[in-house]
Amino acid sequence: MTGNQHIVVLGAGYAGLAAAKRLAGRAGDARVTVVDARAEFVERVRLHQQVAGQRIRRWDLAELLQRKGIRFVQARATDIDTVGKRVELDRGAAIDYDVLIYALGSLADPVGVPGAGEFARTVATPEDSTWTAGGTVAVVGAGATGIELAAELAESQPDSRVLLLGPDEPGAWLSATAVAHIRKVLERLGVEIRADAKVVEVTADGVRLANGEFVAADTTVWTTGFGVPDLAARAGLAVDGAGRVLTDESLRSLSHPDIYAAGDSAVVAGPGGRSLRMACATALPTGKYAADVVAARMRGQDPRDLRFRYVFQCIGLGRRDAVIQFLRADDTPARTVLRGRFGAGVKELVVRGAAAGAGLR
Repeated sequence: MTGNQHIVVLGAGYAGLAAAKRLAGRAGDARVTVVDARAEFVERVRLHQQVAGQRIRRWDLAELLQRKGIRFVQARATDIDTVGKRVELDRGAAIDYDVLIYALGSLADPVGVPGAGEFARTVATPEDSTWTAGGTVAVVGAGATGIELAAELAESQPDSRVLLLGPDEPGAWLSATAVAHIRKVLERLGVEIRADAKVVEVTADGVRLANGEFVAADTTVWTTGFGVPDLAARAGLAVDGAGRVLTDESLRSLSHPDIYAAGDSAVVAGPGGRSLRMACATALPTGKYAADVVAARMRGQDPRDLRFRYVFQCIGLGRRDAVIQFLRADDTPARTVLRGRFGAGVKELVVRGAAAGAGLR
């Protein structure tokens, strides 16, 4: 039975919104409340565009959720009383819950390298991405975030000097075809690639490499590595070494059966025994699945198994190019790669589809 049940969703990112939207249609007469510190939703996968000076759309969360019959509370969760089943907030009264879906997402994690937290910019959250770059920009990290940011900056600001620094070739985990295309486009845009660069220190004027070389930069951007909020760990939930909630096959917390977790803040078993990576492509299906499990158990039914696999990975290379790397069932790169303007078109459709999946369109 769902009567008088109160489901609280912590976090209004892709996973949280996907869960809330699903619950509004499948949880009967249960009440659903979403809690987030932000008043607006901004597509995280477009934050590199914002830093490059482009305007990106914002959605008013209260208005968006109200249309679906979901209550929205703008506040930061400061603690979870798992015994009293209550979420403490930095403003307003605490919120009681019967079921909690923990979907707080991820944030920048510049720890471990001296000066990174103090001097480097990031693009992990909307708050991190309000700065604009000029002059010489050193992008640290040749993963998907670093590649997209370097390409966007170089294309949008051709007068700037953009360096992409990493210990490996940009996109090294992808197929040889994808890696070659990424390098070709970055070089065409004027990005200076250093695939032998391990940054060991960040200063106000640039970065120092492991070989002792100092690379001067007006702006340093840290794109390597993400962390999660420490709320789950502080509340006593079972977490991994990074602070992500440990879950069973139904995304239920291993330590607290009335709490579920989805998206970047959850450890979800994936192909080959590896946990699913932090990505929009993970957040949406796990958010929906957590909602389905909660709704099924409220009806006294057994939930379906999570059937999930990555199909492809998209990396934008400015507004007119992209790489769409198709993947095998074990998440390794397949032979098929889409590139160029067609790839850019597919990437845009995927990003719009993600917004639709979160209930924004």
